[in-house]
Amino acid sequence: MVKTINRNFGLDFIRAIAISLVIFSHITLLLFPDNDLSSFIVAIRTLGAIGVDLFFVLSGYLIGGIILRQLNEGKTRFKDLLKFWKRRWFRTLPNYFLVLILNIALILILNKELISDIGYYFVFLQNFNSIHPDFFTEAWSLSIEEYAYLLLPFIIYLGIYLIKPKKVMHFFFISTLVLILFLFFFKLNYYFNTYIESYKHWSGSFRKVVLYRMDSIYLGFLIIYLVKQFPVLIHRLRHKLFIFGCIIFLTIHLVIYYNNILPQLQSGFYVFLYLPLVILSMGFMFPFFTALKTSNFITRIIRYISTRSYAIYLVNYSIVLLNIEHYLAGKEITEFGKYFSVVCFIVLTLILSELIYAFFEKPILKYRDLKYK
Repeated sequence: MVKTINRNFGLDFIRAIAISLVIFSHITLLLFPDNDLSSFIVAIRTLGAIGVDLFFVLSGYLIGGIILRQLNEGKTRFKDLLKFWKRRWFRTLPNYFLVLILNIALILILNKELISDIGYYFVFLQNFNSIHPDFFTEAWSLSIEEYAYLLLPFIIYLGIYLIKPKKVMHFFFISTLVLILFLFFFKLNYYFNTYIESYKHWSGSFRKVVLYRMDSIYLGFLIIYLVKQFPVLIHRLRHKLFIFGCIIFLTIHLVIYYNNILPQLQSGFYVFLYLPLVILSMGFMFPFFTALKTSNFITRIIRYISTRSYAIYLVNYSIVLLNIEHYLAGKEITEFGKYFSVVCFIVLTLILSELIYAFFEKPILKYRDLKYK
């Protein structure tokens, strides 16, 4: 079986929170029509989007940590980078391509027309610098992660090969910071050349586009760098950092709510400030969570959700929810029917994700761990 020893409960807990926020937000799509949303439901859907942002900072934190460990161990050759990529690809690509093929099969079974740019999905280009197509919509975040894994690690290893810095840890930090600043210029171009019509338009044209969001993962690189550089200080301040992160997170959203800050009216806030502040606020909480200890019973529940979170994320919307909505389309749904559809959504999502994890993802990870130790 895939090794689960040395798993950090706090990071599993973060992953479980992230996927739970996504699922709860999708449940509201079955219960509440878009033309009749209370502030509470809007907040739940906002938290669903933030759940994906939490995955981003977690990915940066973990992947940045792997890169730092390799550099500290003197693994600075391109073959070491290639091994890192292969391990990442074994983790992310099989599930992605499996669910992509399932989505294509469902479209054909339902006699619907495939989008013309379906080939872009196989190289993660469907939302590289434009709005993600209305097909397998969860894939937008995978494109961001895949290109983030490619770009910065390559720059770091290439720089080490060419420059041969004496302090590779510092070079990791500087490279990350420089790339974040470089990517900022794409945001400037978006800000000056895009007319934002609504929150949905901003979300599709900015929040879900590779060029504008890779920096969210790279902020996770910076956070893990600081944790590794100042471990004693960060551990001692973890409770204060957690409170500080909570204050920033709550303040941002309260300010938005009470001042009715909208992307179409205050685009600069959403383009330059909102997402980085959300990412950083959550990053401040990581040292607190990584130090968490718990009982075996709670650990098993959190670990179960965490280990299935990737499969849950990939299947819950396009495979399960959209097909439930397709079945219910045109039918008069009672209140009981709505809640029954939610139960079906949760049960089918858990069953499908368990099947993918147990019979597909887990064997592949076992093979990866044996081949690339």
